[in-house]
Amino acid sequence: MAKRRTWTALAGLMTSSLLTGPALAAPPEPLPAAQLDWQPWGEERPAGAVCRGRYVMPAYRLPPPPEGRVASEADSGEYGIEGETRLAGEVVLRRGDTQLEAPRVHLPAARDRVLADGPLAIRDRDLLVRGEAAEFSLDSDAARIEGAHYVAHAQRLRGDAVRLARLADGRYRLREASFTTCEPGSRLWRLVGNDILLDRESGFGTARHARLEVGRVPVFYWPWVRFPIDDRRQTGFLWPMVGSSGDGLDYAQPFYWNIAPDQDATLTPRWISDRGWLLGAEYRYLFPSDAGTLEGAYIADDKRAGEGASDGSSLEDGDARWYLDVRHAGRLDARTDYRLQYGAASDGAYFDDFGRDFAERDTDHLARLARLDYRGDVWRLQARAQGYQKLDDPLDEGDKPFYRLPSLDARGRWSQDSGLYQEWNANLTYFWRDVEGDEDGFYDFRDRRRRIPIREAADGTRLRLTPALGWRLDRPWGFLEPRVELAHLAYDLDYGRRDTERSETPSLTVPVASVDGGLVFERDLSLGGRGYRQTLEPRLNYAYVPAEDQRDFPDFDTSQRAFSWNQLWSPDRFSGGDRVGDLNRLSLGLETRLLEDAGGRERLSLGLGQAYYLDDRAIDLAGDPDKAEREDFASFERFYDATRDRSPLVARLDWRLTDRWRTCWEWLYDDHLSRTERAGWSLAYRAEAGHAFNLGYRWELQGFDPAEEDDDVRGYDREEIDVSGAWRVSPSLDLIARAVYDNTNDRTLEQLAGVQWNDCCYGLQLVWREWIDDEGTADTIGDDTTDRGLFLRFVFKGLGGVGGEAAGYFDGAVPGYRSTAFGRP
Repeated sequence: MAKRRTWTALAGLMTSSLLTGPALAAPPEPLPAAQLDWQPWGEERPAGAVCRGRYVMPAYRLPPPPEGRVASEADSGEYGIEGETRLAGEVVLRRGDTQLEAPRVHLPAARDRVLADGPLAIRDRDLLVRGEAAEFSLDSDAARIEGAHYVAHAQRLRGDAVRLARLADGRYRLREASFTTCEPGSRLWRLVGNDILLDRESGFGTARHARLEVGRVPVFYWPWVRFPIDDRRQTGFLWPMVGSSGDGLDYAQPFYWNIAPDQDATLTPRWISDRGWLLGAEYRYLFPSDAGTLEGAYIADDKRAGEGASDGSSLEDGDARWYLDVRHAGRLDARTDYRLQYGAASDGAYFDDFGRDFAERDTDHLARLARLDYRGDVWRLQARAQGYQKLDDPLDEGDKPFYRLPSLDARGRWSQDSGLYQEWNANLTYFWRDVEGDEDGFYDFRDRRRRIPIREAADGTRLRLTPALGWRLDRPWGFLEPRVELAHLAYDLDYGRRDTERSETPSLTVPVASVDGGLVFERDLSLGGRGYRQTLEPRLNYAYVPAEDQRDFPDFDTSQRAFSWNQLWSPDRFSGGDRVGDLNRLSLGLETRLLEDAGGRERLSLGLGQAYYLDDRAIDLAGDPDKAEREDFASFERFYDATRDRSPLVARLDWRLTDRWRTCWEWLYDDHLSRTERAGWSLAYRAEAGHAFNLGYRWELQGFDPAEEDDDVRGYDREEIDVSGAWRVSPSLDLIARAVYDNTNDRTLEQLAGVQWNDCCYGLQLVWREWIDDEGTADTIGDDTTDRGLFLRFVFKGLGGVGGEAAGYFDGAVPGYRSTAFGRP
């Protein structure tokens, strides 16, 4: 069995490297908030704001002068004998969008520059710079400020520098400077560098000999680093990811390449101490009519490939391992689109050993698809070639999937005003798979002799035609729909060297008839002082499908459906296209609903129904219409399901208790054997503030689902309790948790606890998870294993973050919860 990896995503913080850098930059101490255009929210703080205030650029003190001219205002001024001008007092100069405020200003006779003494303030297009002294060019946009403190209002960033220079091209160069998005007064983090260059036009900055300080502690050093100063994508190194397994270190250093506005790529060299170097890559594109991704990874020499492999695996130490996943989708015109996808891996254990995303959520297959779709007013046409690589190591021959090479589908519908309609549904598919076995279908797997069922042993072509004629009457008081369908199946099969007397060209044509009808009674109802409209809706459905011999038919893509409320009204007992299930059934149902008068919103729905079988149902996947005795069936449950004279009683409830609380309930009860076959109950809470709570209970009788294969049939009745919740304590703090308990086996199937902190200048996601993996064998719990994962993501807003994205997993683990995105403050 392949060794499971336990991951811990850690901050890549290497304090020791700071000791080898050059002399550390020492920017000036920050100014108080009042001098940085910072205004606390007070009572007008918006809902959801994570910052305690905002930067507000005050209005210019002088109106804009004519282009190329300088407007000025001062308490006093004097002219020197050499033509220079000195202004003093409260001096204000404005040229274009730039305004200078200083106590003293000197203009040389050449009028090509301005010299100012501090304390001074410069404002320019949502930018504030305060300093001790400054020099400005009047011939260009160049400027130099000593002892600078700056704020970029729109980007919500601030910093300090021994010297700040605005270059002629509009960029800003800072010497011995700092940069942070934290609000004034906070020293949670800042980037400090000897030489920082900020380009507001392109949206990025660079720094030389830079260090990251958390609090006042330096934790990371870069000889050179490039970082974004707004939300635009930028080429450069992303934050590293550091993980640990039981035996070694796992370090990945992504590099992001912003190729063009519609294309980008990420290259990720990854060093795994006990395995070697692995190179991962992802390329993405988004064009007007198509989009796609190409991703993959390759390791030339996996030092532990064989050591951790499962019994029966062909992996050996030193093997090259890889995976590739290509996806493309596009549109040819308004009615025609297409999709292409190809995935492959060197072996079925690749993702077990190297992982793909948080908490080892398994990638159990890689899809392969080429599909073309046309959607017209009458016709819907599709052509596809489809398959997938199943990722097991080793892979059981019997688990290999069938490929569709190709599958052609045509569906048409015509409707008349009278309610009459006609349908044409046709599918032609060639199924193929590569399996190895002797002439009797036997093969060896993990020291056991196994056999491929004869119904899964052939390749071949299947034609399925299901034209239909129906009539639909819809009125406010009810509906009626008789429908007749003709199901035709024909095969051309090839069993290869498998010995069999089965026909290679079996076919059948069988009618599928149904009548569905219901009435709607309504009345006004007042409950709790509120007006409702209550409905009472009896429904009757009759379906008839004769039994036809299908013993020679293959099983390419078919499974039997478990009974449910929807099955009361459907004539189809199978999914897929290889079986037409016999049926002579009458279904009765009664449903009542409460609708709010104001807008017709459904507040409550309660339904009760049962099916009555007028004949036994002989057709299963074996296709034998002559089955009648207990010994003809694999188990009592299969025999009972085929010969019972009525279905379980189905009851369901969907009740919106309030705008925040909702409960759903379903119960399938066998009134003949006096037992529950399946039951489910859930309670959900949703709040506009972001809170979510879910409580669920599930019971299912062993063998209830007829689609389960031998290795997937549980050897016990399932009884599970699922509790999950997320509480938004404040705009900054979210708490999440989940637990799934297996009451039958007295064990916890999954438990999770997490916290998300979203502050003004940083974000944190921390999750611990423990879960049970059944190793692909649901029929026993003896080989189940317990896995654990610890995940940490830390984001410095405006600079980047450590770790991968957990928001998608948070949302999936707790239904109804939407995590806050870690955008800019």
